Amino acid sequence: MANINAKMVGDLKKQTGAGLMDCKKALVEADGDVEKAVKILREKGLAAAAKKADRIAADGIVDILKDGNVTAMVEVNTETDFVAKNATFKEFVKGLLRTIVANRPADIDALNACNFDGTDFTVEATVKDKIFTIGEKISVRRFTVVEGTTSTYIHGTGVTGVIVKFVADDVCVNNAGFEEFAKNIALQIAAYPTPYLNRDSVPASVVENEKSIIATQMSNDPKMANKPAKVLDGIIMGKLGKFYEENCLLDKEYVKDDSLKVKQYVAACAKEFGGKIEVVGFERFEKGEGIEKRADNLDEEVAKMLGK
Repeated sequence: MANINAKMVGDLKKQTGAGLMDCKKALVEADGDVEKAVKILREKGLAAAAKKADRIAADGIVDILKDGNVTAMVEVNTETDFVAKNATFKEFVKGLLRTIVANRPADIDALNACNFDGTDFTVEATVKDKIFTIGEKISVRRFTVVEGTTSTYIHGTGVTGVIVKFVADDVCVNNAGFEEFAKNIALQIAAYPTPYLNRDSVPASVVENEKSIIATQMSNDPKMANKPAKVLDGIIMGKLGKFYEENCLLDKEYVKDDSLKVKQYVAACAKEFGGKIEVVGFERFEKGEGIEKRADNLDEEVAKMLGK
């Protein structure tokens, strides 16, 4: 049995980023063979991932896969745009999507426990292996699965992804113009994001809060001081309509014809196709959305370099 000393363990830790005890166990298992120990750590998903866990991964890619009536979308984050454009990384993301479609996991934890597409390794172990291979932190941030009639859109190289779901008569879905219509709705969502589908989907608490804000603004306006309550209520409802137009997809101006609301465009296409179409939901992922990026202070970095 090989003599495993502290230097060997320390060197393996520097090479792989794995924990000291994991490195020692791997060296013992490999009988002192460093290359074999690295392989053991990679197989266990321990190499490199540990020292990169505290890095910020705010770049990456959003990608989509349709398989029959099932559509999946995933956001996978990396530290740099360079890695996000790498062919190996892109294929890894496609494999994740195939895994999601095949298993329909409930959440990220459930996804991590699934076997990665075409392998006997879990998603969690595969991610850690990719971290070792690529050399950056990789994070599977979120995913969604939508069943039914959908249209999708990906902006650029995966900056923004959209899935929009429809309920429509067969006569509409089978019409030659339906695909273009559906794509236009997906483009609308990508270009002008809104938090809600329609007025009914806005929570009552949000509506009441908006009314309160409008009422307060009016109370601070001397021009409103002597107006009757009925008139004030009418003004509040008018301003609330503007809120809906800005925050609800179906009430927003249609991106390709601002003389129409989105709901009017939907109705016009349904009439043209000879049936009924309803937009019933959408999902929109924007790469790095809400992730706080590290802001490096150049003066502080220079001071550190100069020992000040």
